[in-house]
Amino acid sequence: MAYKLSILFITYNHEDYIRQALDSVLMQKCNFDFEIVVGEDCSTDSTRDILREYDAKYPDRFKLLFREKNFGRPTMNVYDTGMHCAGDYIAFLEGDDYWTDEYKLQKQIDFLDQNPKYMGCTHTCMVVGKQGEPVYDNEALNLYSWDGDFTFEDYKKGPYWPGQTATVVCRNFFREGKYDYTILYKAHDFLDDGVILMFLLMQGPIFRMSETMSAWRFVKKEGEGNWNSLKLMRNQMAEDCLTKRRLLEWFEKSKGLDDYGYKLAYSDYVAAVSLWVKSGFKEHQELVRELFDYNIAHVVRKDEPTDFFLYTMGVIFKEGIKKVFKK
Repeated sequence: MAYKLSILFITYNHEDYIRQALDSVLMQKCNFDFEIVVGEDCSTDSTRDILREYDAKYPDRFKLLFREKNFGRPTMNVYDTGMHCAGDYIAFLEGDDYWTDEYKLQKQIDFLDQNPKYMGCTHTCMVVGKQGEPVYDNEALNLYSWDGDFTFEDYKKGPYWPGQTATVVCRNFFREGKYDYTILYKAHDFLDDGVILMFLLMQGPIFRMSETMSAWRFVKKEGEGNWNSLKLMRNQMAEDCLTKRRLLEWFEKSKGLDDYGYKLAYSDYVAAVSLWVKSGFKEHQELVRELFDYNIAHVVRKDEPTDFFLYTMGVIFKEGIKKVFKK
């Protein structure tokens, strides 16, 4: 059966939330057929049993991808599930988020059908906590404070993004295969939303509607298994530097680097050196070395012979001791 839309539904240990997420999909009123492609990453709770229950109740609606073992990288689950999506369009939803407007999909698909220059369409979302209570987190709210057209140039400048994962409906870039999309899981083990937005914006703009049509469950608490909680225990700055270094290399091979890419390569190296100096040269040595080999020796210096020690000392003094040692 040919589907106009595939819903890329990712879940792991979401027994407390997944019914609300699934019901928000099944309530959608559309004049087209859609499939629900579920990447279930070997949950240890009752998530898989709940999915079997829904599959039995709604036959031929679900394509269940039950992993034999956990991927260990949620981004790998996203990639593999995306590769199973056959629709002309893809909508994204994770098992702890949900949609709030029964015409959400119809509105977004209508827009994309009528506006072929756009690669995707997003909208405003509400932010909720574990129990569905409103959450007012500046990090969450400021990231997506945007309406109207959003281009790749906007994405590069930051600090905004065109939409949280559950707001995105886009053309099926996985099916078209224009680029090697394996970087989705190679760049980072958890972060996929920014990479997916990059894929889309490389091929066309995204339009963001002002309507609120979904809820983003934003939990930031030690001991929780979601990314916003886990990053409290991780070295986010170091991870960002490595992730962008991998994305720069992928982008160089895919489209070539522009002036922005060169500037980013240098600024990320400065950030890595700053971490290294602050740790008393005990930590982050491998990070600095890896970024030097690609960001500096290859991108900035264009493979000209470059001495690591002399160049790095020059960076420290050029950027200013106070800046590098800034707490």
